[in-house]
Amino acid sequence: MDLLTVLTWFSSLAFIYFGINCFYSQFIISEFSRYGLPTFRKLAGFLQLIGSMGLLIGLYFSPILLVAASLGLCLLMLAGFIVRLKIKDNFIKSSPAFTFAVLNLIIALITLTKYF
Repeated sequence: MDLLTVLTWFSSLAFIYFGINCFYSQFIISEFSRYGLPTFRKLAGFLQLIGSMGLLIGLYFSPILLVAASLGLCLLMLAGFIVRLKIKDNFIKSSPAFTFAVLNLIIALITLTKYF
């Protein structure tokens, strides 16, 4: 298994988990309220689930879809990181969003260099 496959599976499984939690987890519901964005919780969950499926489908069938999904998740996580900083969360609390943004950027860059 190559690095691209490992990173893509890791990211996809994480986003499936977090995407589902956006719909059911009381902790996530309260976090979106704390962010001042309760109406965006289901949209964020939906985008995470769509992005995770795009990663897996793209990995095996379409490098263009893999790049699009990874860049979409990167942007989603950058937005999450910015929101966390705006509400005055420290860098440690904000770091998961930043880490997943970087991880998905790496997936996009590896895919671009491998296939294009």
